[in-house]
Amino acid sequence: MSVALGTTNVLVRRFDPRRTLELIAAHRCTTVVLVPTMLGRLLALGPDELGRHDTSSVSVIFCAGSALPIAVAEQAMKTFGPVVYNLYGASEVGVAAVATPADLRAAPGTVGRPPATAVVRLYDEDDHRIEEPDRTGTVYVGGLLSFAGYSGGGHKKSLDGLLSSGDIGHWDADGRLFIDGRDDDMIVSGGENVFPGEIDELLYAHPQIDEAAIVPVPDADFGQRLAAYVILRPDATIGAGDVRDYVRAGLSRYKVPREVVLVDELPRTPSGKLLRRNLIDPVNE
Repeated sequence: MSVALGTTNVLVRRFDPRRTLELIAAHRCTTVVLVPTMLGRLLALGPDELGRHDTSSVSVIFCAGSALPIAVAEQAMKTFGPVVYNLYGASEVGVAAVATPADLRAAPGTVGRPPATAVVRLYDEDDHRIEEPDRTGTVYVGGLLSFAGYSGGGHKKSLDGLLSSGDIGHWDADGRLFIDGRDDDMIVSGGENVFPGEIDELLYAHPQIDEAAIVPVPDADFGQRLAAYVILRPDATIGAGDVRDYVRAGLSRYKVPREVVLVDELPRTPSGKLLRRNLIDPVNE
């Protein structure tokens, strides 16, 4: 779209947060497209460094590619103003929903509403459509960019002409969509269903935690238990026990990770998506 409109595109081969600020100021960029990890690393530079660069030209910070943590969205809007937009979609279906700055303020964590070009529905495990708020179901999407199929023979389930995104979500009373987690990321521990995203969100809100990821670990008694991989900020003074206590104070007991592993980085794709399956079992590493 930007090429068709004749706009200037500023591209870099590798993301560097300081260099990004310099380019925004030099070219008076109006739109910045980032994955949430990149936005978090911009904010981690701190107010002094951010204040050295003129970013007043930015009217849109467009986040996509992975879940946008509430804490990151809120800090970004405090820093840059009401310019953050959260896109939810998939390669198979294109854009499924967009959250505006107003949506993110009114309903933190939402991915917004479907655009005019998309249809989004939720279905329960018996393939019945869910329309009432606050009830979770599998997300199905259709739109102008929907795939017809996979050349390699893989497939996702389709219903009523819509393709499963592989996510579990729910609507709120105002018709905003929330993504609760991947259907294949759900962890069953001691008979309780846990979606890692809820714990991730809480950890991202801690002022001394930079990044975090919850993964399942095989457990002889509970089937699975939770492990947390955490990147602390450079000036952090907390330890693994403090992280567990923090989760225990904010969530139910069965959502507290049994292990907390402090790491320097998390495995991600080149686009910034977290690769939970690449994290090592802390018991067997």
